[in-house]
Amino acid sequence: MRTREATLEDLARVPGKAELVNGRIVRMSPTGGLPGYAGREIVASLHAYSRRTGVGHAIPDNVAFTVTLPHRRSFSPDAAFYVGELRMGFLEGAPRFAVEVRSESDYGPAAERRLARKRDDYFAAGTLVVWDVDLLGYRRGDVAEAEPAVPGWSMPVDDLFPDPTTSRTAPRAARSPRGGAGRGAPARSRRRRR
Repeated sequence: MRTREATLEDLARVPGKAELVNGRIVRMSPTGGLPGYAGREIVASLHAYSRRTGVGHAIPDNVAFTVTLPHRRSFSPDAAFYVGELRMGFLEGAPRFAVEVRSESDYGPAAERRLARKRDDYFAAGTLVVWDVDLLGYRRGDVAEAEPAVPGWSMPVDDLFPDPTTSRTAPRAARSPRGGAGRGAPARSRRRRR
């Protein structure tokens, strides 16, 4: 017996963060403190850019974007920059810039394949830049940008972490379990090919 495919209306009734992929509602677990902090800092920086330039909207975690891909009907990035109309319902179309901040469960071969498929989906839906923020493989002192999606915007990688002078505990340095060349920056931009 074939089960009915979930719809955007079904998704709207789901409490918490979820996406509609392959006709199923895919729930996402709550994130940890550092990934949540990093996502909030990215949204705050994008918000300041939007206010300064009068362009676009900084979108926080748990907001759905509807798309019409053959196997995906929505995204819910950890942070995003959107240049469409804001409304009460889900946002229509893909964000111009999407941010996925890795949680502890986002490491290992299966997670890498899942994240790569999701990045491909973002690009197929029209997103120009996707950040895969790896807090375990960061490089302090770097500056990350999202050209051409957010022209002229950048933020210091150090801003993704709490200031150790105001925290009870400073973030500890850790190495990415993935290793490999070019994996040290926490926010890797991947641009859509034209």
